[in-house]
Amino acid sequence: MTDAAPAPPERLAALERGSSTDEALAFFDSLPPVTIDELRGRWKGFELPTGHPLDGLLERYGWYGKEFIDAETVHPLLFQDAGGAIVTIDPRRLPMTVAPHVPRLAGSVARHALSLLDPVIGTSKPRARLRNVEYRGKVGATMIYDHLPINDVFRRVDDDTVLGLMDRREDEQPFFFVLRRDQKA
Repeated sequence: MTDAAPAPPERLAALERGSSTDEALAFFDSLPPVTIDELRGRWKGFELPTGHPLDGLLERYGWYGKEFIDAETVHPLLFQDAGGAIVTIDPRRLPMTVAPHVPRLAGSVARHALSLLDPVIGTSKPRARLRNVEYRGKVGATMIYDHLPINDVFRRVDDDTVLGLMDRREDEQPFFFVLRRDQKA
C-alpha cells in the first residue's frame, strides 16, 4: 500500500516554510477553484515564499489581506497601520515595479512610513472586482485589478483558507499568497 498524499492544509503548511515556484504551482494546480460567493468577507493574508522578488515586502509594510464585499466591490489591498487600524490602499499608487528595489525597512519603520502615506495612497473606493476566469485549465474566481495588469487567481485549500496566485504581466514567475478567513460577509 502506498502512502496517501498529505491533505491540502498539511501540504500548504510545508510550502509556507519555503518552496520553489514549481512546487507552489503543482500544489495550486491540484486544488479546486473558488467561487465568487465563497470569497465574500475579509481575509487575512500571508505570503508564500518561493523566491519571488516581492517575497517579504508586503508583510513588512503591514499587509493585512483583502476584502470581497461582492463581485463588483473588492478592496484588493488592506494594510494595518502603525496604530493597528486596517486601511484600504489604492494599488495603482504603490510603485510595484520599483518596490523590490526599495530598501527593506524594519517592520515598525515600514508601517510608520505607510501610516504617513495613507492620505496619499489610501482609498475608500473598491479597486478591483471578481470574475470567473479560466486559468491553468480551471474556471474560478479571479480578482481583476481596476487599473493594473494584475489578476489574482484563487484555489480552495479548505473552507476558510485559499491559495492565491498573483499573475502580473511583467513578472517571470507568479507571486503566491495565502488568505485565511477573518470575517464572513
